[in-house]
Amino acid sequence: MAASPGPAGVGGARAVQGSGPSGFAFDAGLEIKTRSVEQTLLPLVSQITTLINHKDNTKKSDKTLQAIQRVGQAVNLAVGRFVKVGEAIANENRDLKEEINIACIEAKQAGETIAALTDVSSLNHPESDGQITIFTDKTGVIKAARLLLSSVTKVLLLADRVVIKQIITSRNKVLATMERLEKVNSFQEFVQIFSQFGNEMVEFAHLTGDRQNDLKDEKKKAKMAAARAVLEKCTMMLLTASKTCLRHPNCESAHKNKEGVFDRMKVALDKVIEIVTDCKPNGETDISSITVFTGIKEFKMNIETLRENRYFQSKESLSATLEAILERTEDFTDSASTSHEHRERILELSTHARMELQQLTSVWIQAQNRKTKSITEELELSILKISHSLNELKKELHSTATQLAADLLKYHADHVVLKALKLTGVEGNLGGLAEYACKLSEQKEQLVETCRLLRHVSGTEPLEITCIHAEETFQVTGQQIISAAETLTLHPSSKIAKENLDVFCEAWESQISDMSTLLREINDVFEGRRGEKYGYLSLPKPMEKAKIAKLGLKLGLLTSDANCEIEKWENQENEIIRYGRNMSSMAYCLYLFTR
Repeated sequence: MAASPGPAGVGGARAVQGSGPSGFAFDAGLEIKTRSVEQTLLPLVSQITTLINHKDNTKKSDKTLQAIQRVGQAVNLAVGRFVKVGEAIANENRDLKEEINIACIEAKQAGETIAALTDVSSLNHPESDGQITIFTDKTGVIKAARLLLSSVTKVLLLADRVVIKQIITSRNKVLATMERLEKVNSFQEFVQIFSQFGNEMVEFAHLTGDRQNDLKDEKKKAKMAAARAVLEKCTMMLLTASKTCLRHPNCESAHKNKEGVFDRMKVALDKVIEIVTDCKPNGETDISSITVFTGIKEFKMNIETLRENRYFQSKESLSATLEAILERTEDFTDSASTSHEHRERILELSTHARMELQQLTSVWIQAQNRKTKSITEELELSILKISHSLNELKKELHSTATQLAADLLKYHADHVVLKALKLTGVEGNLGGLAEYACKLSEQKEQLVETCRLLRHVSGTEPLEITCIHAEETFQVTGQQIISAAETLTLHPSSKIAKENLDVFCEAWESQISDMSTLLREINDVFEGRRGEKYGYLSLPKPMEKAKIAKLGLKLGLLTSDANCEIEKWENQENEIIRYGRNMSSMAYCLYLFTR
């Protein structure tokens, strides 16, 4: 997907150390300095504004004059540090060098001007008469402060473009290596390329993790978290799925399983680029339908405007909006999982909401013609009644979705179907595979539908996105478990095929666990126990974690290599084989610990 990078806001500027071409990388320490200088400059400029407004008709005390001078010097020093950082970024990014350098020169000039105008320590002495200072040239210091903020903002925006380029470059490296992985025919070649892929994924994880932390938009932050969670989990899936294909090159289900992983990773990589560049391919727009809760919130805002402006909208518009909301409640009433009691209550509240709107419309029309106190009070009462009716509908929908989710999670907590699929696989039982694959498909459809209902009652955009992510994960992972189980059933003695099925089952169980957390978050938001602060799924950020992750990937590869060699030995009870298998198992446990 081609995407042109552009500034995504000052808040997004973050520098990280990368291993890409010199045109895209700069030291991570520069980011810390840039951010600290920015945070230092803003309050200092605010202090300058306060000092500018100091009363002129009073004699300035030595303490005041010293304070003014200290602020001016602090600003100049901070600007000096900021300029050094900007120049370092410019030197490593030739395409932006001229723009950054111009902004740095402007910032330096502004800092020096502020320092000169605030040099007022000798202002109370006779020899200082005629000296141009902050008190004699307020316009000058205001211009300098504005120029300073403008130039600092330019540098941060340009640095932001550098970060975006880093992420795009890192994504392209990952994609190129993935293409090589798709075409490998030998295990040795795969191990070499996957080792490189692992390093590139760790780099990409940290670039995107820093970007996620810098994003101010909670919706984008949640989307980034979801995309990164996919990449995190799919990295291990890609390893085992590729190994299975190499061991069983003529197995159609193994190839189908591997292709599913590659496809999902490519979509996630593209999603990250959409987020950081703030643009979609071919000018596409976000077509995800509005949720019931969002629709009710907007509808209530519209009817509340009638208090101030009775001609703001038409009755046809309000009626159409309510009908659109009630149409979406059909996702609940049409669901086979919804109990009869919940269905009847939702339909009853929907009918009641329509009646309340008719009453409101009648009073509203009267209020447009008569502006008496009584009609105003009647209008207010009608607004309150329909708001209450919609709140009751929200409660019922929330109860329906969350109760359904809780029951479903409890029912599938022991993962009976997954255990059965593993057993039928090692037994080579094709009949059992068909039976339990059908059961898993039914379970998948139930979970997907439940995620859709939870999205309607999620209450916030970040939680909506988490619901969509959960829905997509169940949809894709369910199919991949079935293909992995089919491969094992066709090759019941294959340890690699068994390991592959285990990895996909772990991903399913992990998503079930995440869904429990999601349900708790939705309940907390609905009951007002917490605000919009969520624990996003993401890869580790600290550099120590990066080193551990790299070692973990290498351990995973070495373990796979060792297992392949061990399987070639005829005497599986040989003492050397036992020691080798134990060491391999220990290495794999260490790898799992790093995930």
